[in-house]
Amino acid sequence: MTTYEIGHLLRAGITGFVAGCQVSQFSVPSFGSLVSVMPEGSEKYKIYGLIYDIHIDDDGLIRQLVTTENISREVIKDNRERRIVPVEMSVLAVGYEQDGKVHHLLPPRPPLSLDVIYQCEDKDIIRFTEKFGYFRHILNGKDVPVGEVIAAHILQAGRARGVDGTRWIESATQEVITLLRDDYPTLMSVLGALADIS
Repeated sequence: MTTYEIGHLLRAGITGFVAGCQVSQFSVPSFGSLVSVMPEGSEKYKIYGLIYDIHIDDDGLIRQLVTTENISREVIKDNRERRIVPVEMSVLAVGYEQDGKVHHLLPPRPPLSLDVIYQCEDKDIIRFTEKFGYFRHILNGKDVPVGEVIAAHILQAGRARGVDGTRWIESATQEVITLLRDDYPTLMSVLGALADIS
């Protein structure tokens, strides 16, 4: 099971969800990371997703602070450590696991508000990415920067495999080319982003 708790769900649907964490917790999750949610009371059901956006909203205090001159380090530190507005992570659902079997389909039901979201460990990443069926969710994601997300994810999944990572990255790239053979603009965007990881 995954062990790095990175936040709690704010809202969710079948195609994705938004999780929040305190600014002081914001060290583990990163763009393109594979994450999972195990809805409370469902020990044999886990939903997987990819982080495709991370943002920090402003609030009234921040609006006032940015207009002042010479903000002290103490004020900045206090704002970052005690801030009430969360860091929000948008996650694209890419599959689920039920009764020990991984499915690259949309989950049958979404997680619930305040369910815990976890950063996947290398063994979870390797297990989930053995096949590439979940790529279609990334490539069809609305409001998802497809090229950047798939490049960041492929890099993470390749690193999780250690010395075998290069071979997996090559296979994943070939799969993306096959899936996008009829969508030249998206293919060029994805290949441009993938070129930056090699």
